Amino acid sequence: MKRARNFSAGPAILPESVLEKVQSEMLSYRDSGMSVMEMSHRSSLFEEIISDAEQLLRELMNIPEGYKVLFLQGGASLQFSMIPMNLGKGGKVGYINSGSWAKKAISEAKILKVPNMEVLASSEEDNFTYIPEIPETDEAYDYIHITTNNTIEGTAFQTIPRFVNAPIVADMSSNILSNRYDVNDFGLIYAGAQKNIGPAGLTIVIVKEDLIQTENKLPSMLDYRTHIKNDSLYNTPPSFSIYVAKLVFEWLKDLGGVEAMVKMNEEKAGLLYRTIEESDLFSSPVAVNSRSLTNIPFVTGNKDLDAKFVKEATSLGFLNLKGHRSVGGMRASIYNAFPYEGVKELTEFMKAFEAKEGKFK
Repeated sequence: MKRARNFSAGPAILPESVLEKVQSEMLSYRDSGMSVMEMSHRSSLFEEIISDAEQLLRELMNIPEGYKVLFLQGGASLQFSMIPMNLGKGGKVGYINSGSWAKKAISEAKILKVPNMEVLASSEEDNFTYIPEIPETDEAYDYIHITTNNTIEGTAFQTIPRFVNAPIVADMSSNILSNRYDVNDFGLIYAGAQKNIGPAGLTIVIVKEDLIQTENKLPSMLDYRTHIKNDSLYNTPPSFSIYVAKLVFEWLKDLGGVEAMVKMNEEKAGLLYRTIEESDLFSSPVAVNSRSLTNIPFVTGNKDLDAKFVKEATSLGFLNLKGHRSVGGMRASIYNAFPYEGVKELTEFMKAFEAKEGKFK
């Protein structure tokens, strides 16, 4: 069966070889007579799975000692609350408002009535079409929160800001394992799995251990200390998602790791951006120096023509290209598992569509 070219922003495409491996082990994992979905999370088989997943992620991201890796639930959105609850110590906290998800993180902090919260920079007044300039500061903050890649708007930090007295907390949901990052530059990294890692339901948290030495009394499930103490097995974890994540980590390692993947992503994104730049019909709403490698919006400037493009693309097997309602137009999400050939086919369709419809722009 021919698989669609799936440009979904999440849940997103998974490597075909990983899906085939899952299929082959679905009824009996390692001749156990059980699917991973059926086995106890306290079993030696599953403990090996989660241990291997952590070690592979540590290797891929070069995670140093002193950082804990957690496999949690609740999506990245739950981290909007867990972060101020666990890292806030009564000092100032800062947020960079660079997109819709950053705005939601700020909103959750406000609901929690986080004291001394500051929005240090924002590009909301220009519809988040660029990463805002971040002011330098040597003031102390409990943390400063950024979103490394803005899925909806298609912007990304090209360099990670550094502060003398403030650890960086980063939502990496849509570009973890897709870009070059030094974990030492961050106090905490979190990411929903459903874009570059595996099925929805799993959230990865990588946290510097000395940041969470807090006396705050928190509900057990919302306390990082609970999950650290229990090796992410305090309650039943998203076991199947962790299993698939492990397979994706193995796939990425076999490809040559993050460095090799970055080069592949640069080639894919470069092809699509060149096609947009050379077009008289399509354009990018994103500032050149803020463009994402993984989420690429483009528009014709005519809503009816955008809708026609999406309809025709869908009929040809290019799925989930409709842009987010707040941006409009189209958006191609080309995460790690998305093949170069699929981007090439999309650009060929774009050129054919322009030749046919461009005069009606």
